Amino acid sequence: MQLQLISFVLIILHCMDYTGCQHSSSRHRQLKQLSGVSSGCQQVGCLTCSDYNGCLSCKSRFFIHLIRNGMKQIGVCLTSCPAGFFGIRSPERNTCTKCRPECDSCFNKNFCLRCRTGFYLHQGKCQEICPEGLVRSDTQRECVPKCPAECELCVNSEACTRCRQGLYQLNGRCHHVCPEDYEPNDKLMQCVPQVHCEVAEWSEWSPCSRSSGTRGFRRCQETRTRQVQQYPSPFGRPCPEISETKCLVKRRKAGRRKGDRKERRKNNCKENPEVRREKNRERPRARDTGGREESRNKTEHRHRRGHDPDPTSPGGLVQ
Repeated sequence: MQLQLISFVLIILHCMDYTGCQHSSSRHRQLKQLSGVSSGCQQVGCLTCSDYNGCLSCKSRFFIHLIRNGMKQIGVCLTSCPAGFFGIRSPERNTCTKCRPECDSCFNKNFCLRCRTGFYLHQGKCQEICPEGLVRSDTQRECVPKCPAECELCVNSEACTRCRQGLYQLNGRCHHVCPEDYEPNDKLMQCVPQVHCEVAEWSEWSPCSRSSGTRGFRRCQETRTRQVQQYPSPFGRPCPEISETKCLVKRRKAGRRKGDRKERRKNNCKENPEVRREKNRERPRARDTGGREESRNKTEHRHRRGHDPDPTSPGGLVQ
């Protein structure tokens, strides 16, 4: 019985020694992993690393950033710090440091660039309540000047950068109806300058083309055009007529002959006076010559009648 008890105690002591050895060996391996430096770092930018904690130091110009994974932190090397962190450079190492809790991104520990939801940026600080004269902008997460009623965003109390729905922005003002010489642009929601139509000069009239005719006259058309140089915008001045046609009425050829006679008659009036007097003297001579010729013909006719009496008359009967 005693031998059995002694054997049992020895077995327990042996097991305790074995467990302690196992635990000691495991802890030694972990310490070796933590303190050991691997020369075969696969991660970009790592100068030294361990299999358990990742990068331990980074190459020049890289920032070391610690990522928490439960109770463990894993080091990575980055060229710039992620959102919510800012970089600090030193001769020993470059590190990424977390911004203040209310900052979404920051330049350093005391200057925020963008605030988290519920906070509003003003002069590098994230505040829940904006100073007097400023209002909160949920889209920008900033304290902005109080805008006029028609503005959605503004630079100050007089200059709008974006108008409320249905209004058009022009030079920092919001309009229901655009001023003169401007028209609304529904895509930009702005008043833009109107564009008016511009046309070139008229061309020369085209040759006359015959279209129809009446007795003694003919009708024809002549046309001229001009080019559009600038087409108008929807509300600009429209283009004028770019084509014109005129109808002409001209005399036919007979009209031209009559006109030629008039022209000849007109030219006769311009003859030399001496020539005209000579023609006037020749006209009576022609009339006298014609009269004497006619008288001589009548005398000869009577003479023939005297020698050749008509047989049917009483004096002409044969005895």
